[in-house]
Amino acid sequence: MNGKRFDKRINRDFDRAKRDLAVLKDDAVTGLNMKFEQLAERPIKTAEVAMKTLNKSIGQGLHQYNAKVQGVVSNVPGDLSKKVAGYPWVAITASMVLGMLLGVMLKPGRHVVS
Repeated sequence: MNGKRFDKRINRDFDRAKRDLAVLKDDAVTGLNMKFEQLAERPIKTAEVAMKTLNKSIGQGLHQYNAKVQGVVSNVPGDLSKKVAGYPWVAITASMVLGMLLGVMLKPGRHVVS
């Protein structure tokens, strides 16, 4: 082989090696990105499942609570539920006054400031 052909072959092999290294570098970065995405997906999926389970249990608890409250309200005489629905501000005010009275009665250690 003469010198020129040998130099061309060395340059060609060197260029091919540089391209191969660039491809390997890109593949490594792509592989790492894919691995990071996979690692990030697991906690997200776990959190989604936990939230669905939590929402389901909260929904069941609220349903049971609403059923009990509805049972108590339906047993109150005088169509109280219709009156409360018609005048909600009266019901809220009455419940606040009742709560304050209960608070004063159940906490006798506090002195009422006049």
